[in-house]
Amino acid sequence: MHIRPATRDDASAIWAIIGPTIRAGETYTIEPGIAEEAGIERWLGRDRETFVALDGDQVVGTYYLRPNQQGGGSHVANCGYMTLQAAGGRGIARLMCEHSMVAARRQGFRAMQFNFVVSTNERAVALWRSLGFDIVGRLPGAFRHPALGYVDAFVMFRNL
Repeated sequence: MHIRPATRDDASAIWAIIGPTIRAGETYTIEPGIAEEAGIERWLGRDRETFVALDGDQVVGTYYLRPNQQGGGSHVANCGYMTLQAAGGRGIARLMCEHSMVAARRQGFRAMQFNFVVSTNERAVALWRSLGFDIVGRLPGAFRHPALGYVDAFVMFRNL
C-alpha cells in the first residue's frame, strides 16, 4: 500500500469513498445532501493538499492536509481522513495519519489539531489516541448524529 498526492483524475474514486461517509452523516459535519461536484471541490480545495492511499491501483483512502488557522495559528496542521468502507479495518487510516504527520513536519507544521472528532466515532478516537493525540476539549452535544441525537465532539491535538 502506498500514498500519493491526489489529482483531479482521482475525483470519482475519491467520491466513492467520501460520498457514502458524508451521506451517512455520522462522522463529518458536511451536509449529507451535498452534491458530488461540491463535495469533490471541498475535499480537493485550494486551501489544502489532498492525498490518496492505494492498494495496488485501487484508491482505498483519502486525506487532506491544511493549516488549521491562518496567521498566528498557521503552524498547526489540520487533516480529514476517510477510508473506503469495504476496506475498513485494514490499517489504512493509521497509514494515512502517519503519512500526514510526516508530510506536515516536512511542510514546517509544529503540531496537528483535529477540530471536531465525533465522540461516537470510537474507532477514530482510539486510533488518534494511539498515535499520540490527546483530547484537549469536549464540545457537549455539538454534533447531531442521525441515530443517536446530540452527541459530544472532541478537539484532539498533538505536537509534531
